[in-house]
Amino acid sequence: MRLAVMSCIAAALVLPSIATAAPPRVTQPSASRSGAAQKAKPRWQTLPLPPAMPSPRDKGFVEVDGAQIYYARFGAAGEPVILLHGGMGNADHWSHQVKALADKLQVIAIDSRGQGRSTRTKAKPSYDQMAEDVIAVMDKLELKKASLVGWSDGGEIALKLAIQHPDRVAKLFILGSNYDAKGSKPRRGPLPATFAAYAAKCRADYRKMSRTPKQYDDVQAWLVPIWRNPMGFTKDQLRAIAAPTIVADGDHDEIIELAQVEEMAKLIPNARLEVFADTSHFALWQDPEAVNNVLLDFLAPAAPAK
Repeated sequence: MRLAVMSCIAAALVLPSIATAAPPRVTQPSASRSGAAQKAKPRWQTLPLPPAMPSPRDKGFVEVDGAQIYYARFGAAGEPVILLHGGMGNADHWSHQVKALADKLQVIAIDSRGQGRSTRTKAKPSYDQMAEDVIAVMDKLELKKASLVGWSDGGEIALKLAIQHPDRVAKLFILGSNYDAKGSKPRRGPLPATFAAYAAKCRADYRKMSRTPKQYDDVQAWLVPIWRNPMGFTKDQLRAIAAPTIVADGDHDEIIELAQVEEMAKLIPNARLEVFADTSHFALWQDPEAVNNVLLDFLAPAAPAK
């Protein structure tokens, strides 16, 4: 049975029993792994949790249609990049990337509506609304344009922004996202250990961060409709994306069909494919060094013309 969903992290959390572009670049594992670690489980079967988030330069909330959307800003006043987390996660899940990017870029991490520190309303959720939440944060911070880095659910929001607000998107990095239900792997059996660990962290984080710490299950149920019945993207919409783009995933993603990730890299005109070796849906935690190196190279401002 194929999951008729696009938000794959979320699908795994709530449905545990269901189961020519530029040539692809396969990023080899970083050299930092010890010999002992290499003899243990394959890295893609493990979930090393991210460290604590650095202290932000500033932080706050933006009110959008009755909800309070949290953001935190790091680094110097360089080119802005916005980080969008996965389903039921929060901005702090980008701590590895913030530490690497903040020396050279202005980094803004956002908690999506109803998740982390951000609040929600009784209105039905949608990726369109979450995209507008990002625009509201950009307006608050007076950012005319920013690069977007989206993981899983955050990747869907970033794609929405690139399609609906192309004039606000400088560059686009999408990790572990698919564009329609065909990109979700059929699954049966128990929840993968990586997802069980992720779900446990999300629940613990929510209890610490949220103004409604006992409503984790309620928020999850509130989000289920957009996970089960997403609008999806058409191929023509992907072909219309103008921003320079990287479409990326781990080579052992538990829930995303790599073939569709490869297809997205071909459909988006100015895109390339990046595959992180020996990682799964959680490449940003499993091999942060490799992910960060690609991000730094991609997001670095162009050298001034001589």
